[in-house]
Amino acid sequence: MILSVTACSSNSDDATDSKNVNNKVTLRVAWWGGQSRHDYTMKVIDMYEKKNPHVKIIAEYANWDDYWKRLAPMAAASQLPDVIQMDTAYLFQYGKKGQLENLTQFLKDGTIDSSSIDENAISGGMMADKLYGFTLGSNVLTVITNDDLLKEAGLKMDDENWNWDDFEKMAVDVQKGTGKYGTNGMNPTHVFFPYYLRTQGERFYREDGTGLGYSDDKLFIQYFERQLRLVNANAFPTPDAEAHIKGLEDEFIVTGEAALTWNWSNQFSGFAQSDKATLSLNLPPEHTKEAALFLRPSMFFSIPKSSKQKQEAAKFIDFFVNNVEANKLIKGDRGVPVSSKVVKGIKPELAEAETKIFDYVEKASKNISKADPPDPLGSAEVMNVLKDISEQILFKKITPEDGARSFREQAEKILEMNK
Repeated sequence: MILSVTACSSNSDDATDSKNVNNKVTLRVAWWGGQSRHDYTMKVIDMYEKKNPHVKIIAEYANWDDYWKRLAPMAAASQLPDVIQMDTAYLFQYGKKGQLENLTQFLKDGTIDSSSIDENAISGGMMADKLYGFTLGSNVLTVITNDDLLKEAGLKMDDENWNWDDFEKMAVDVQKGTGKYGTNGMNPTHVFFPYYLRTQGERFYREDGTGLGYSDDKLFIQYFERQLRLVNANAFPTPDAEAHIKGLEDEFIVTGEAALTWNWSNQFSGFAQSDKATLSLNLPPEHTKEAALFLRPSMFFSIPKSSKQKQEAAKFIDFFVNNVEANKLIKGDRGVPVSSKVVKGIKPELAEAETKIFDYVEKASKNISKADPPDPLGSAEVMNVLKDISEQILFKKITPEDGARSFREQAEKILEMNK
C-alpha cells in the first residue's frame, strides 16, 4: 500500500465548524510529491480535522513513480482513496473507465464554492460535460537556472529572446566551464517533446485523440539529435543517471550537478527551499514563437465512484481550494491557486520563492495560447513507449530515425482505439 499516516484528530476549542460531530467519518486522502509537500499537506489535514472533529483523515502518499504503480491495483479492486490527487495524463483514463465521480453536482449544490474561480480553470478537469477532477492550481513551463553556475561559466540568460540553438550552446558551455551538466534530462514524455512541437506550430496529439498530431517525423529526429549531441558533450545526463532521482531532493539542480532544469513553475518553491544556490525562473526557448506556452492545470483532486464518503470528500476539496489559511501553508506548491480570493489573501505573505512563482505565471500569461486538449485514452501507454524509445536512442541502441518510425507505428496503433 501507499505509505499511510493517520493524521491526529483534535478536540481543541476552535473545533466548532462541524455540523455533525456524532457522525464519525474516516477519509483517505492520497497524493504524490516530495517531503516538503508531504509536510505541509499533513498540516493542512490537521487544520481541517480541528475544524471538523467528526472527520479522521488517513493520509496516503508516495513519490511520483510509486504513486501510480500502487494506485492502479487499488482502482481495479474498487479500493481507491476518497480523495485522489490526479494528473492530466491519468485523469481522463480513470474517468472514461467510470472510476471517477462527476464533481459538477458538488459545484451546483455549493459544497465546492466556485464563486471566486474562473470557469476556464475549472474546465481543465472536464470531459464531455463531466468534471472528473477539480483543478488545484495553474502552472506554466519554465527553465529554472542555478545562477551561480551560470556565473561561474561566464554566461548570462536572456530568456526573452533565446532559441533552441542558444539553449544547446548554453548547456555545453556550462559543462566546459564548470564540469557540471548543462541541463537536466528533459524526459520527453508529457512536457518537453510536446512543448518542442508547439514551438514548431505542431501538436503532440490530434484534437480528437485518434492519432499523433504532427505528421513530419523530422521534428522527432531533430529533437533527439539535439539530445544526443548534449549527451556526447557530457552536458546532459543519460537515463541511468536520471533513474537515481526518486524525489525533489535528488534533482540535479538541487544537488548542484546541473545549471538548468526544465520543470513546471510550481516546482520552483521546492527547489529553492532545498538549494543553497541562487535560482531563477526563466521563459523557455522560443516561447514567443507560435505562442507556445500555455496555462496548465497543475494537478487535480478527484473523488472515486467507489467512495462511500463523497460529500465529505467534496467538503475537503472545497477547504483545500478555498481556505485562505490553508493556502498560506500550501503557498502555491500545487500551482498558483485558482481562487482569486485565495491569491489576494496569501500573496502579501508569500516568501520570495513563492512570490517569484506568482510573478512568473503572470509574466508568462501575457503571451500564451490555448492549452492542448486533455490527454486521450491510451496516453499513458503512448508515453511509456516514448520513454522506452527515448532511452534506446540515448543509449545509442537505435538511431533517432529508427526511433521516430517505431514510435509513430506503436503510438498510432494505441490511439486508433479512440476512433
